Amino acid sequence: MWRRVAGVVRQPEPPVQAEVTAEANSNAPEVRVRAFRMGFVGAIGVLLAVFLGGIVGQLSTVILYIALALFLALGLDPVVSWLQRRGMARWLAILLVFLFVIGLFVGLIATIVPLVVEQVTTIVENWDQIVEDAANSDLVAWISSIAGGTTWIEDSIGFLGDWLGDPKNIGALTGGILAVGAGIAGGLTGATIVLILTLYFLASLDAMKRYAGRFVPASSRNGFVEVSEEITGSVGRYVIGQVSLASINGVLSLIYLTIIGAPAPILLAFIAFLGSLVPLIGTLTGAVIITLISFTAGPATGVAAGIYYLIYMQIEAYVLSPRIMSRAVSVPGALVVIAAVAGGTLGGVLGALVAIPIAASLIIIVEKVIFPRQDAA
Repeated sequence: MWRRVAGVVRQPEPPVQAEVTAEANSNAPEVRVRAFRMGFVGAIGVLLAVFLGGIVGQLSTVILYIALALFLALGLDPVVSWLQRRGMARWLAILLVFLFVIGLFVGLIATIVPLVVEQVTTIVENWDQIVEDAANSDLVAWISSIAGGTTWIEDSIGFLGDWLGDPKNIGALTGGILAVGAGIAGGLTGATIVLILTLYFLASLDAMKRYAGRFVPASSRNGFVEVSEEITGSVGRYVIGQVSLASINGVLSLIYLTIIGAPAPILLAFIAFLGSLVPLIGTLTGAVIITLISFTAGPATGVAAGIYYLIYMQIEAYVLSPRIMSRAVSVPGALVVIAAVAGGTLGGVLGALVAIPIAASLIIIVEKVIFPRQDAA
């Protein structure tokens, strides 16, 4: 800026230039570049992030157990609330519901485990006969006739039977007897932990909601409570609805597979039940597995099972699911597939089961919190 002093126009003085200097007696301003300190702090931040990521990775199974127990508690809470509205004390309602869940769990284990042991024992004792019957079955003969009468199918079955008949190959395939035993023990331990956590969460669910609301400012607390109640209620209805659909599929599969003479109908019905717990893709996956196993009893049995599941999936999609899941949040099909695949990749079957309610909760948050804020902006 030009300045006029006593009629004389003076040019502006140039700004003082800062320079980096190592001389202690310099009069120029000193700029200290603390590159070492910045790099050191940044390195500590990276190491801390890696450390926390490693802890989360190590605790992924525990986190999965907690999430599954929380969603089970949310699924059982509507039943407890229904009993409370009928005049029953909450502690008694929780006790009755939990005893029913434990009884159902023990009943399934007592039914499925002996059946699996019996089937495995039968397969091991009659393995050679099973391979021979498979190579000479009507299905293989039909496929061979279509392929021009070649014998490569029979040869492949014989080679596969000899390979699976070697205990060393089975041990390498499954990781050994110790690995299988450790997996079974880990599964039982995980189920026990989930049941215990479910009981604690179910007993303290109201207190957990109130405590979570304390982290929200008082001005926004009412809205938070409203959204959280809707999320917990919708997730609970979703869990109950999905278990109901899975139970219907399991019971109907047991009846139908018994009628058509499918092998191990109880075990196949249990597979159908587990598959239906994962919506959209679970029922289809279970139907494919059951149909393929049913073909071992004969082409007619396999075709009958395939036709049944084609019809059942249409009834489930257009009749059962809309009626049962009408009060639960609607999850788009694409999001169901993405959530199930992502959850299965991170946590296996349990991860796939937990991922769908998480996706439903995110949809509620988007619809009740994010969209209204965007519309009001």
